[in-house]
Amino acid sequence: MKERALPRARLIALASVGATLTVVAGIAVYGLLRGPDQPSEEPAPAPDATPGPAPVLPVPHESIELRPPAVQGSSDPETFVRHVAEALFTWDTASGFVPNDYTDVLVDVGDPSGAEQPGLVADVAGYLPSHEAWVELRKYETRQWIAIDTIAVPAAWGTALEQAQPGQLAPGTIAYTVDGTRHRDGVWNDDAVAAERPVAFTAFVLCPTDPTDRTSCALLRLSQVDHPLR
Repeated sequence: MKERALPRARLIALASVGATLTVVAGIAVYGLLRGPDQPSEEPAPAPDATPGPAPVLPVPHESIELRPPAVQGSSDPETFVRHVAEALFTWDTASGFVPNDYTDVLVDVGDPSGAEQPGLVADVAGYLPSHEAWVELRKYETRQWIAIDTIAVPAAWGTALEQAQPGQLAPGTIAYTVDGTRHRDGVWNDDAVAAERPVAFTAFVLCPTDPTDRTSCALLRLSQVDHPLR
């Protein structure tokens, strides 16, 4: 992906409550939310003087996946936001994955400069069950997905652009609000159960401004679920 640098004053969050629009420009200094894995301090075992036969390693099953499906890229913002919404709301506790695995695939399509990545990690965490909740949901084979109804640029985004000072929003930054239905199903006392409820959120993305540029959009930030721009 070709890197598109963001200006120093960056978009952190855009939220709408009633008729009030608040545009927060400038980004705070974030600490790392997840550090690298620490190398093992245990020494490697010394080789035997007379090595035995090489162990027979199991052949991985072709259907086993190491991570959830990647978010499909697109230079079209509406298409890209649709892919983001599907990745954000689709998970399965019986898949063997954990919430961080689903977070990673969304962060992979985040701000290429890295400036908004810590905030995006925190945003995505608000959409996924905690580790403790995940362990409980796994007992009931719970899975989730979204049926999208509409994806549209909210009217408040025009106000945000009018209020923004020069350089506060990178060219190509745009907001899309997604409305849909969140579905969940699972097993309770050997019986299949299901539930659904409406959900809405806003995704802030950065997309190419040149129609001939086929570079994929990048996901900057997410509103809180059910607190979208309108």
